[in-house]
Amino acid sequence: VHPSITSCKKERVDSVNKGKRNMDATFVLNAAAGSVTLSVPSTRSNACAKATYSAKVRKPFVGLRSFNAIDGVSVSVGGAAQFKNRMTKTLSRSSSIPSVPEISMVQAAPSKSKTDIQFPGDEPITLTRYLLLEQKKGTIGYDMDILLGSIATACKTIASQVHRAGIMNLVGLAGATNVQGEEQKKLDVIANDCIKNSLRLTGRMGIIASEEEDEPVLVDEDFAGNYVAVFDPLDGSSNIDASISTGTIFGIYKQVKQCVFDDGSVAPMSEREASCMVDVLQPGSNLVAAGYCMYSSSTMMVLSLGEGVNGFTLDPLIGEFVLTHPNIRIPEKGTIYSFNEGNSDNWDKALQTYVKDLKNPASGKPYSLRYIGSMVGDIHRTLLYGGIFGYPADKKNPNGKLRLLYECAPMGFIMEQAGGLASTGTERILHVKPEKVHQRLPTFLGSKLDVELLESYYKKV
Repeated sequence: VHPSITSCKKERVDSVNKGKRNMDATFVLNAAAGSVTLSVPSTRSNACAKATYSAKVRKPFVGLRSFNAIDGVSVSVGGAAQFKNRMTKTLSRSSSIPSVPEISMVQAAPSKSKTDIQFPGDEPITLTRYLLLEQKKGTIGYDMDILLGSIATACKTIASQVHRAGIMNLVGLAGATNVQGEEQKKLDVIANDCIKNSLRLTGRMGIIASEEEDEPVLVDEDFAGNYVAVFDPLDGSSNIDASISTGTIFGIYKQVKQCVFDDGSVAPMSEREASCMVDVLQPGSNLVAAGYCMYSSSTMMVLSLGEGVNGFTLDPLIGEFVLTHPNIRIPEKGTIYSFNEGNSDNWDKALQTYVKDLKNPASGKPYSLRYIGSMVGDIHRTLLYGGIFGYPADKKNPNGKLRLLYECAPMGFIMEQAGGLASTGTERILHVKPEKVHQRLPTFLGSKLDVELLESYYKKV
């Protein structure tokens, strides 16, 4: 608590600022925002008429108010509406400070500082607190809490790298291609290593599968656990150089069997590893958690634990994700479609007819086209505003381009948890069991009525 002195002679100000009249005060408030002022009337005629001590406080804090101050004086705290408790403390005498008859604590005018954090409601719900509450409810266990915390930390790191990519020369190609033959960006490699290492070191992972890796990675026995993680470390990375939104997609499964081998095994390592890869090839309906982090004008983490969908926004001032979008529900019907219409000539007849009817309906307002080219960005908008997102099969890509394991299943899980649908056009995406790690799948995600209408066109074929 630093003093500001009014109506004082210069030498008096110097004396106070040297600490001879400083007070050590700790304010820990139940719920308050603004400033707290301590008025200290002096008993000396040649001294200051008044010394004002102020400290900015920020909600929410929980605890007691404690003072180390002067002369065995009682301090009464109260009077302001947000101070829910009234209490009095007797202060210990300090020989270095002259006798002062009274110290009163009053609420000053609210601070207009731009750095003050204003949260909706009395207390914010951070991601850490949310996971602890879910653990208390029994929705998740301690291991899942640790896993999701490590993913959140990785997302913060990636967000920092993405936002500084131009400054740190992280744009452009890394000079390699991934297993799909796609040229890797520098940030693809950085993001992949960041998430892989964060998950591996939790000690809760058995297998980690990434879009950027040729094959799933078995975690060392010293760090092995009982979960399988699948992820696309940086979806939409082709947009990095243009500063368009990108994101990380992840899904978590329970491991079917422990993939730790005893020394007596005689099977070749490749065969033993292959037997464990079955744990990765699970349908989306087996997911126990899924989510995505979006790196845009703000960094958001959208998460589902199988009981709805919640959105958290990263507050850079405190370095924590804060719940800003509780219980996200997609509108039952939207007015936006999100397809790469440049490929429309290569689509099948059913999809061509469907999109044509969206643009020229028999009645009502036509749908609007919105397409970013980054799945996380397009899905996030669809989740909030409604409508339909699709990356269909075409003549050049008969199975579409999106990966079932890393993109379709986790995003389909989130969409269904929010009240929407996830379909290939003919079947539910979460029912599709992967046959190989990098399998692709035609994908349509969105509002319930919009996806059902699309499926009706395929049924006519």
